[in-house]
Amino acid sequence: MRVIKIASILLLVIACSAGRTASQTPEQKKQIVIAASTVLDGKGGVVHNTRIVVEGSKIVRIDPNAGPVNYDLRGLTVLPGWIDGHVHIMWSFGPDGKTAGAGATTLYAAYAAAGNAWATLMAGFTTVQSVGSPDDLTLREAIAKGALPGPRILTSAQPILGQGEQTGTPDEIRAFVRKQKEAGADLIKIFAAGSVRRPQMLLSQEQLNAACDEAKKLGLRTLVHAYKDAVRAAVLAGCTQVEHGTLATDDDLKLMVQKGVWLDPQAGLVMENYLLNKEKFLGTPGFSEETFVTIKEIIPFYHDFMKQAIKIP
Repeated sequence: MRVIKIASILLLVIACSAGRTASQTPEQKKQIVIAASTVLDGKGGVVHNTRIVVEGSKIVRIDPNAGPVNYDLRGLTVLPGWIDGHVHIMWSFGPDGKTAGAGATTLYAAYAAAGNAWATLMAGFTTVQSVGSPDDLTLREAIAKGALPGPRILTSAQPILGQGEQTGTPDEIRAFVRKQKEAGADLIKIFAAGSVRRPQMLLSQEQLNAACDEAKKLGLRTLVHAYKDAVRAAVLAGCTQVEHGTLATDDDLKLMVQKGVWLDPQAGLVMENYLLNKEKFLGTPGFSEETFVTIKEIIPFYHDFMKQAIKIP
């Protein structure tokens, strides 16, 4: 707990400084020096009795002779900011304690989103990838300008929702990707399959090819919500990252390794969160008593898949 607490202090210092210095020239950026007894360097190494130098929003070097010291954390351990590759930072619970999901547009929901950003930062995360809501863009800009404290947000803006032919032709999908880029998206999210219980592909190979190829041309990464056959399809389409991935075969996973595609399995933690907070979800759209029975049944699938994936060289 001591490590997490001190890490959060460091991250808050960096985040707040980032907002204030975003519009300054390099010469104007204030240097912050943090002294620490133990530093985890983010590369697997540990450095003792040194100092961390921050300029603007970046840690620029570790220098035991840097000074003057602005924050003295000697006797404590400091580590780099954490990164969460899949969040929905705009999702919140309403005044009644029930989930409001992604569609809430009330003032209360806006305050809740700001609270999410603050809580995320104080948990030690300085960068998050928030995937699935164009509302992320506004919060991202507010944090970047220093109006609100929070982590750096990478957002997919509006996702591609796989609906078979109704999703659009390959050319229409390419146009949609370009539209998200123009809106300010940092990456493109694609729903290529449903769930463990409904793993059928929601996009054709040609549609996936178009989405991931167009994103690549625009310099954007692609994150694909995929199960079973959709995992291999995403890899063949040249997509960057697969979310969930459950029901993929060993051959699918080996192909991911060969093509350099990232896997974010989540290990069933999302489902476990639903069970632990059942009273906040029960009775809201998509969450009946039967839903929770299913959730409990499919968690082992995620655990088994995690073990399977780890064994792939």
